[in-house]
Amino acid sequence: MVTQQFEQRTRELIDSLKAICAAYGLGNDGNEFKIITQVFLYKFLNDKFAFEAKKIRPELATAESWEAAIAAMSADDIDMLQMQMGPDTARLKPEHFIAHLFGRQNAPEFAKLFDDTLRDIAITNNDIFAVKTDGGAKITLFDRVSEFITDPSKRDAFCRAVINKLGDFSFERIFNEKYDFYAALFEYLIKDYNKDSGGKYAEYYTPHAVAKIMAAILVPEGVRGKVNNVSCYDPSAGSGTLLMNIAHAIGEQRCSIYSQDISQKSSSLLRLNLILNNLVHSIPNIIQGNTMLHPYHRDGKALKKFDYIVSNPPFKMDFSDFRNELDTKEHQERFFAGVPNIPKQAVDKMAIYQLFLQHIIYSLKPGGKAAVVVPTGFITAQSGIDKGIRQHLVDNKMLAGVVSMPSNIFATTGTNVSILFIDAANKADVVLIDASNLGIKVKDGKNQKTLLSTEEEDRIIATFNAKQAVEDFSVVVSYADIAAKNYSFSAGQYFEVKIEYSDLTPAQFAEKLEGFTDRLDALFKESSGLEQEIKKQLAGLRYE
Repeated sequence: MVTQQFEQRTRELIDSLKAICAAYGLGNDGNEFKIITQVFLYKFLNDKFAFEAKKIRPELATAESWEAAIAAMSADDIDMLQMQMGPDTARLKPEHFIAHLFGRQNAPEFAKLFDDTLRDIAITNNDIFAVKTDGGAKITLFDRVSEFITDPSKRDAFCRAVINKLGDFSFERIFNEKYDFYAALFEYLIKDYNKDSGGKYAEYYTPHAVAKIMAAILVPEGVRGKVNNVSCYDPSAGSGTLLMNIAHAIGEQRCSIYSQDISQKSSSLLRLNLILNNLVHSIPNIIQGNTMLHPYHRDGKALKKFDYIVSNPPFKMDFSDFRNELDTKEHQERFFAGVPNIPKQAVDKMAIYQLFLQHIIYSLKPGGKAAVVVPTGFITAQSGIDKGIRQHLVDNKMLAGVVSMPSNIFATTGTNVSILFIDAANKADVVLIDASNLGIKVKDGKNQKTLLSTEEEDRIIATFNAKQAVEDFSVVVSYADIAAKNYSFSAGQYFEVKIEYSDLTPAQFAEKLEGFTDRLDALFKESSGLEQEIKKQLAGLRYE
């Protein structure tokens, strides 16, 4: 009940912030998105600080105003309080508190005070909360929010309207809840920026079904709680849906998250997701940059290898401007099956997923596991890089299995997708599942989307993890079987074709044959009649 209540209050907060942005002419543009996520984060960090402070000094919980009680403390006591806090709590000063700004809202140049406060929080906490670029620059936590309002005369009023919305309720009671609460909240926070119109934010979000199936197969129930001190990587992380799911399955404090993504917006979203999901310790590993050209994470000079990799990489993209830089001796081992050529036409359809897939295979530790979303065409292509990658996985005994998903599992793309499970320790049977007939179709805006029920998701997971063969649904095959089928990963190619036989007596056979003959005679007779009628009609046609 607490969670539902908080979810409702949180949605109301997000809606009211969007209403303020709309009133100041920022409805639904990229700057609105920056304002909403940053103001929301300021609120969240403020409440987290209060929660931690009251745990360390219980007398603050009974004070009429915890903010005033901290402000009255000596500088040494405030320093001590901050030192006792966990590493995932932002270090705030009394002048950073929402209550402090609320009390100063009628001061001249309030917008400047508001912006200066956010910037000071960002600078004070830069070591923990900054995201790096692949060139080493730091992207700090907060921008100067009021400057997104183009008319300077309206900035004070805008910041006053924002600060008045932030004191209505506190997140404090939710910090003891399980973190699943944040998945729905995060989705609601970015939903208006995740439409396919223009596709700008579509890459930030992977459907729940895909994320859940990946995590539950990579980290099955029996293993949960036993995996410790492992690394989880996504080379095209978006907002981190896949990483959050696998981190929850392993345990947030038992793993470290590593990521890279070319988009600055998605890196900021991922940072927000890590803060919401108790994974602040991994923020230094969040890199914004081009993973194919400048892979950042390394052990010494060699590329870093990971225990778990999850990814929903872009399928097609024009990378012609740096394609030839990848097709060199230096990258040969990483792109073992080759680099796609630049086509004469449709350059934007270059198959960049082939590069991501090879990068993932190369980045796995011995015995590591990966789950990657691929276009379903990948699993049966008869030549080229696709087949080369499949052959590598089979010949090196690195394939755990494949789940072919229903069409439109992503509302934003009509491409059919499959989830490829790679397991460098799987030396025996491989599971191939055809889940393409599951789910129900629903409208999602202008698009059609397929939704799987919880039971269907659980059926896929249980069948895969038990390595179970189910008629017309799943097969369990050996590496030799796959090699014999030209390295096809499609379950349908291994299903037995069943021909139904039924025994007939001579009399039943004669009766059936007579029935067919009579039916044919009737059809021939009807055909002859039609022929005569057509000739008659033709003869009656006159030239006018």
